[in-house]
Amino acid sequence: MALRLADGTAWTDILARAVAATPEAFGPQVDGVTTLHNLVEGEWRAVGQPAAVRTPVDNTVLVNLPRLDADTARAAVAHAATAHRAWAQTPLADRKARVADALDSLTAHRDLLALLLVWEIGKPWRLACADVDRALDGVRWYAGEIDRMLADGREPLPGPVSNIASWNYPMSVLVHAELVQLLAGNAVIAKTPSQGGAVCLTVAHALMRRAGLPATLVSGSGAELSEVLVRAPEIGAVAFVGGRSNGGKVAAALLDSDKRHFIEQEGLNAWGIWNFSQWDLLATHLKKGFEYGKQRCTAYPRFVVQRDLVDEFLDMYLPVVRSVRFGHPLAVGDDWAAGDPLPELDFGPLISAAKAEELHRKVDEAMRGGAIPLHRGKLTGAPFLPGQDTSAYVAPSVLLAPPGRSRLMHAEPFGPVDTIVVVDTTDELLAAMNASNGALVASLACDDTDEAGKLAVDLQAFKVGINKPRSRGDRDEPFGGRGASWKGAFVGGDLLVQAVTVGGDSRLYGNFPDYSSYPAT
Repeated sequence: MALRLADGTAWTDILARAVAATPEAFGPQVDGVTTLHNLVEGEWRAVGQPAAVRTPVDNTVLVNLPRLDADTARAAVAHAATAHRAWAQTPLADRKARVADALDSLTAHRDLLALLLVWEIGKPWRLACADVDRALDGVRWYAGEIDRMLADGREPLPGPVSNIASWNYPMSVLVHAELVQLLAGNAVIAKTPSQGGAVCLTVAHALMRRAGLPATLVSGSGAELSEVLVRAPEIGAVAFVGGRSNGGKVAAALLDSDKRHFIEQEGLNAWGIWNFSQWDLLATHLKKGFEYGKQRCTAYPRFVVQRDLVDEFLDMYLPVVRSVRFGHPLAVGDDWAAGDPLPELDFGPLISAAKAEELHRKVDEAMRGGAIPLHRGKLTGAPFLPGQDTSAYVAPSVLLAPPGRSRLMHAEPFGPVDTIVVVDTTDELLAAMNASNGALVASLACDDTDEAGKLAVDLQAFKVGINKPRSRGDRDEPFGGRGASWKGAFVGGDLLVQAVTVGGDSRLYGNFPDYSSYPAT
């Protein structure tokens, strides 16, 4: 049966809705392509060199994203610093009211924001809605708690917070963090991720700006803007979410500075299987783990399995992998009608064709080194449109025993590729689970929870689940990382507000050059 786009979900339709909702943030079409504006010096401006942004869904051009040069970004930072001083003196009740206005506007455009995420970063509809909803619900919780969080005399930072985040969670990570930072009395600056989310973030920031919030949104290459967004003396804090390579560069740029920072980096999150028999329970967790193609910092791409349990693990695990659903997130049959649900998929494309090709190379490299392919999925049979470009799509793969020299052994793939390592002792289990020198999360599947608790003590992960996964968490749940997976202050709940304020008697939780301190998780 031939598939088609669901009615009303074509990119031209969604972009027209975005322009109608926030016309001030968009420029005219050039050669049929709309160019976004940057939010600098308190207004939307047509500045920067336009570069085409393509969707991973079918590789077509969505918009032009204008990239700023360092001088323009520097002027934007200077203006944000001035706005910060005024905002820091704004009474908390007024700050809460403006954030509430922004939340109301964002809620009114919830479906539009979600559809933009479907096209821009390839999230299936359900997951795109969850990204938007988690942002809005989370900030509402903070708005109800912020008086208590600031009651010990905490004050805003001396300058605005600079936010440099990856493309995978534009709303529930980036916009959520900004709105909490604003509640705490800080002006905010955000860098648009180069790989995706630009239009969604543009609409969101236009609504935030209309509510009177001192927000700045700039786009450009990291090499061009990093010096300004990280090292500019006006910046009060740097919030970074991304990989270890770029995160390391940000951390290095802050070495000679006492600037507040929270740098979330990747780690190879592992799930250990030891003296375990509850396979139906684990199957449920592992199926959910494939959401968004494991393109998230808390995904579990490594399973470390006791040798005596390998056959039972594979009996459970391989059917789960084969049941994963992926494809074009908006492709429906001819019998689809308005009001029918959009496709229920575990994931769509990876963020780009280049990322898909990189992942294929990593798999081939591991196999040349001796890894055993237990499952290699195919695109054949997945729901795609006739003639669609599928270069950004990758079917799930599972490799047994990746060689020690392969990249898949020590770093997360950030895609639907799992690796399995077989061990004979608990020492080997711990060593294999700690392969990446620190991680954000880890889990142990073990019938004896006391035994699991003892093993968990030696895992280099910030959060450890016993017979369940761990995630970034919402609301009052703290979040951080051990080892190389995190630098600076931890966030989440009270810790997020403490990270973007000064005052109080307690030192911050986090990983710092002279100490590390971990809260209960």
